[in-house]
Amino acid sequence: MRGIRRRLKRPLLLVMGPMYVVAGVFHFLVPGLYVQIVPPVFPAPLALVYLSGLAEVAVGIGLLIPRTRRYAAWATVALLVAVFPANVYMATSGVVVEGMPGGGDPSALVRWGRLPIQAVLVLWAFWYTRSSGPDPA
Repeated sequence: MRGIRRRLKRPLLLVMGPMYVVAGVFHFLVPGLYVQIVPPVFPAPLALVYLSGLAEVAVGIGLLIPRTRRYAAWATVALLVAVFPANVYMATSGVVVEGMPGGGDPSALVRWGRLPIQAVLVLWAFWYTRSSGPDPA
């Protein structure tokens, strides 16, 4: 099992880094999509969307650079925790999310499914916070 994890660590890193960069870029391309799910208790939703987008781009790039990988992985964990309230708000508020790719409001399954996916993403990022032998990249 350990050998399989070791073999997957690098390819999964090469998925993870660009995934965050792309997700972050979308915060700038379609900010209105993300503004809708910022809980109303938070001030300046548009600024928070841009800030979280910038953070996603930064952690995505940081994950791909061996010298910054551990810091970027910890920052990714923190970012995922920070944006979790938006996912909870999206699942529980009944807000109609307009402008979704493919059109239409996300289903309840998608809204609630994002919550456990956040846990998987946290664990995935946490995997890169510790050194387990030679650097995968």
